[in-house]
Amino acid sequence: MKKLNYKYFSVIICLLLGISVSVFGDGGGKKTFDKSKNLDLFNAVYKEVDQNYVDSIDPSKTITIGINSMLESLDPYTNYFTEDEAKDFSSQIKGNYGGIGAVITPYKGQVAIAEPYENMPAAKTGLKAGDILLEVDGKTVKGLNTGDVSERLRGLAGSSFTIKVQRPGSPKTLTFKMVRQSIQIPAVPYYDMIDSNTGYILLSSFTGQPSKEFKEAFLDLNKRGMKSLVIDLRNNGGGLLDEAVDIANYFLPKGKEVVSTRGRISQSGRIYKTSSDPLNTEMPVAVVVNSGSASASEVLSGALQDYDRAVIIGERTFGKGLVQTTRSLPYGAAIKITTAKYYTPSGRCVQAIDYKHRNPDGSVGRIPDSLTNIFHTAAGRIVRDGGGITPDFNVKEKKMPNLLLYLTDGLDDKKNVFDFVTQYCQQHLSIAPAKEFELSDDDYNAFKEQLKKNNFTYDRQSVKMLKDLREMADFEGYQDAKPELDSLEKKFNHNLDQDLNYFKKDVKKMIATEILSRYQYQKGAIIEELKGDDDLQKAMEVLHDNALYKKTLSASDAKAK
Repeated sequence: MKKLNYKYFSVIICLLLGISVSVFGDGGGKKTFDKSKNLDLFNAVYKEVDQNYVDSIDPSKTITIGINSMLESLDPYTNYFTEDEAKDFSSQIKGNYGGIGAVITPYKGQVAIAEPYENMPAAKTGLKAGDILLEVDGKTVKGLNTGDVSERLRGLAGSSFTIKVQRPGSPKTLTFKMVRQSIQIPAVPYYDMIDSNTGYILLSSFTGQPSKEFKEAFLDLNKRGMKSLVIDLRNNGGGLLDEAVDIANYFLPKGKEVVSTRGRISQSGRIYKTSSDPLNTEMPVAVVVNSGSASASEVLSGALQDYDRAVIIGERTFGKGLVQTTRSLPYGAAIKITTAKYYTPSGRCVQAIDYKHRNPDGSVGRIPDSLTNIFHTAAGRIVRDGGGITPDFNVKEKKMPNLLLYLTDGLDDKKNVFDFVTQYCQQHLSIAPAKEFELSDDDYNAFKEQLKKNNFTYDRQSVKMLKDLREMADFEGYQDAKPELDSLEKKFNHNLDQDLNYFKKDVKKMIATEILSRYQYQKGAIIEELKGDDDLQKAMEVLHDNALYKKTLSASDAKAK
């Protein structure tokens, strides 16, 4: 069996600990001795296991597990990547990869196309959502999971191959010749005028070229008469810090500090300022956020809030105030390591989870609001650190009914919505534009009948809680409560028709979103999701009320949050 080069392994561990071999000659001291001692112990343990363990061990797997276990004691964002993982991570950060441009999904023991991207190879060649993958370049993919199939589909841009699929409703298999291309996932998948005066830009990530895409969208909306703007950062998990700074620059004067970083070493400290002339410093702006808005999203929304440049609407953001740097390791591996914390212009760090101080069981918790500190915006409004960006107008996000959770592909193993929409598309050559489309009651009734035919069931939390209450009452001897519990159980009797009627609006919206994604791709689905959107409606309300907008951003409206 191949033995590990222990001298080389020591160098890797040193790199992971943020030191180099030369550190051991830095003048001594207990800390340096502890590093040297523990690295020697780690090497010795591995050597003993490698030579004397009852079974042969895989050096790569064993060392990777050891590295990952070490990093898990730090924070969730410090990660080790093997050579293959490093390539995938680089593609994610750059927002591109060589592939066919489609989302795939598990489908009844196989893998199917879930969503082809507009103007990408899959869509242009003729693949459709619902197509079940059978072969890739002559090799069967039956029995493979989505990760393995994805690996087969990816490759060098410009390389060609064939895909064989089974299309629902078609008696014959279909074969398509594909040419892989560099897939640029748009950071701005949708923008438009909401009304005659208000523009809307959905910024879904800070990877790829978001500042360029955002600028193009802004200038186009400006030509179309935009007088105010909604920036949607919901579920935007972040990406490149420089891109967030560039977008903030569009709305802030040149020379303004957008964010600063501070770390343990001086190289981690930096102040990011706007470096160009802005696009517009006066236009009213509303930024929509939620608990999925993190990192670079919080940099952008935090800077605009600190300078009183935009009204923030929605839910408190995630609270990720840590900055990562990716560093190369030998043999193509890499490490993404947390090197600093970032601070908004007012001086606050939005980090919500205190990873430095763990509970005795190793768990970590959010910094309590009582321990957060007060800061002030440029106008004197009160803002706080330690828990994400708190909106100026809080709009509570609606909880998804349990019925809808089970109808999503993740929990409904029969793919009821997916199959219904596939059948719908076979029966309708075209549909109305997304803004006008609505699922008819006849179609909804057909969906209900399909659920009944498939014996669709789902768990309801009320029934589960009643069962737990009955067991506890029996355990504690409350026999007199049995009649009341029996009566409640009858009232909670499962009635699929009743539930489907009660949640009709929500279920129809789910189905309509899936249908529109088949005909009009991602843009169609986004348009459907924005219909009746509470956050968007609140943003419009504030932007349309100039007095409310100005009052919100003035010191007279300052209050502790």
